[in-house]
Amino acid sequence: MTDPDADLAERARALLGRVPAQALPMTYQQLAEALSLAPPRTIRRVAEALEITMREDVEAGRPMIAALVIGRQGEGLPRRGFFELAAELGRLPADPAAQAAAWREEYRRALAARG
Repeated sequence: MTDPDADLAERARALLGRVPAQALPMTYQQLAEALSLAPPRTIRRVAEALEITMREDVEAGRPMIAALVIGRQGEGLPRRGFFELAAELGRLPADPAAQAAAWREEYRRALAARG
């Protein structure tokens, strides 16, 4: 039996790996729509799938492909949960004042790693 969360994470990874660079960053909503997710909880499901990819990427020493997804509101940055998990995983600094710059570098690395 397949894990639906892991399957969604793989689908998100594949989509983010093939979408044209000029379409990035994508919002969580855009990713949910591209994955054909239907309510309820579409954004939450996308966030949970991206958290799976973050753990996998950090464990494998890869740039986090989840860095290519941002919130619809705010300053064009990922949602708070991204930063919290990235700091917990040791990929981004725990200091919120340093996180945006660190994310920009992670975004650049993730974009370049797509091939």
